[in-house]
Amino acid sequence: MKKISFLLILFIGLVQAQKLTAEEISLINQGNINTALPIYQTTDEHQHKTLLSLSTAIDPLDKNTATLVKRMKESLLSTDGGVGIAAPQVGINRRVIWVQRFDKPGEPLEYFINPVIVWRSELQNLGPEGDLSIPDFRDQFYRSKVIQLEYVDLKGQKYSEMVEGFTAVIFQHEIDHLFGILISDKKEKEKNDRYQKVDAFKKVGASER
Repeated sequence: MKKISFLLILFIGLVQAQKLTAEEISLINQGNINTALPIYQTTDEHQHKTLLSLSTAIDPLDKNTATLVKRMKESLLSTDGGVGIAAPQVGINRRVIWVQRFDKPGEPLEYFINPVIVWRSELQNLGPEGDLSIPDFRDQFYRSKVIQLEYVDLKGQKYSEMVEGFTAVIFQHEIDHLFGILISDKKEKEKNDRYQKVDAFKKVGASER
């Protein structure tokens, strides 16, 4: 049932994907398009509102999507050890993320367009998380150990894969951003939840996402 609901979200999102607005296009292309976009912070009221908003699907074939993807990578590279970033963190409420793949040789950075988690394991890890958009906040969170992910690339090619461990944690964190979920709010909601505690993190002292 849970898998069906996520697939429904993906289908509806793709059907309702609207062209980028003039405001979004202007923001994506502002300044030098080969440089990083500023990372939004919860300490700014307007930026915080963007971070709390639901993101919608984006057209992977739009040339502005490619620019957004490139500039998001520059934004992530400009941080001190960040391992992931979502489009809302640069002011665009669209479904695009970057994730460092600690599950692959060389631990590359990879982008994902319109990503959806279609399955999550009941077995969960407990580990530390911070956020590039939330200054001076860090805490322990539970995340599914294994997830199944579906997404497309800039050519519109569809992919599906299973991801586990610390990389799965990063995906869950970044996709939360696409739903306007911040870890500072998530902590409060998790207080009464019960989980099976498993220490399976590759990188316990990992930096912010």
